Amino acid sequence: MAPGEAEKSVMGERELCSGAHPDLLEVLYYTAVPNDAKSAVPRNAQTSHHQFDTRPPDLSRWRRMQIPIIAAAVYWVMRLIGPTLRVEMVGVQNAVQIRDADEVAIGTFWHQCIFSAIWVWRNRGIVVLNTVNFDGQWTRRVIERLGFATAQGSSTRGAIEGLTIMAGRLEEGKHVALTIDGPHGPRYVAKPGAVILARRTGKPVSIFHLAAQRAHTFKKSWDLFQLPYPFSRVVMFVAPPIRVPTDADSEVVHQKQKEIQAELERVRDVAQSWFGLSEDEREKLREEWSGGATETAPGSREDSRPDS
Repeated sequence: MAPGEAEKSVMGERELCSGAHPDLLEVLYYTAVPNDAKSAVPRNAQTSHHQFDTRPPDLSRWRRMQIPIIAAAVYWVMRLIGPTLRVEMVGVQNAVQIRDADEVAIGTFWHQCIFSAIWVWRNRGIVVLNTVNFDGQWTRRVIERLGFATAQGSSTRGAIEGLTIMAGRLEEGKHVALTIDGPHGPRYVAKPGAVILARRTGKPVSIFHLAAQRAHTFKKSWDLFQLPYPFSRVVMFVAPPIRVPTDADSEVVHQKQKEIQAELERVRDVAQSWFGLSEDEREKLREEWSGGATETAPGSREDSRPDS
């Protein structure tokens, strides 16, 4: 990296985090790499001049052989189950208004529903932050085959650099997405990457949650990961976008973080309760959330998802 580029990168990192509440920076961590240390950002991370470390780690031959095998297995599980799902979107106009305004968004959701989310939002070129460790290498193969783009980063370089990459993709006109309680929890606790990105770029945060009527829940996983059964009905609730002023001070940023947490909990609760409601109760919710405007999404026989 040339000296001028390094200085520009550091300035971008400083701008990305300026105005962020100190409590938020302490829990900032987004890259999907196991980390035995705390998730805090080192205080010298904002002033370091290192390059992004995107080199693949040294893996044994056996581990390298596993990567394409695992990737192929996961991909075909998604290809087999995904088309059978019958997905209904509620609050779809909240996503459509972003498209109609010719904007890009920061998609935000809980890690629990990542399987359904990948299927619903496939083939849109959405940029997902991906790491170069073992899990990241097979995951990258899966999601790129399903029409996502990936931004490569490394937790060994801290989380700020990863968010800087994502900010650059937003400024290039690409949608991005974050599993906001990933990669290892705690479950249902929103990390501040989305609010920091929103302040840095002026792009809206789009919050959603998906729940399946019939699914296997991995109860020993930190996120209670859900794998929908074939032919299950799935509902997705999309909340109104949240915007963060680009000149927001730390208190405003902190308040916006609370709003994101509250909306994530709201869409989760209403989605998870959906299939226990009567049809009259569901119809009332449809009207409350979207004025009666609902759409089916990929996986159903009536695929009418909004274009991006």
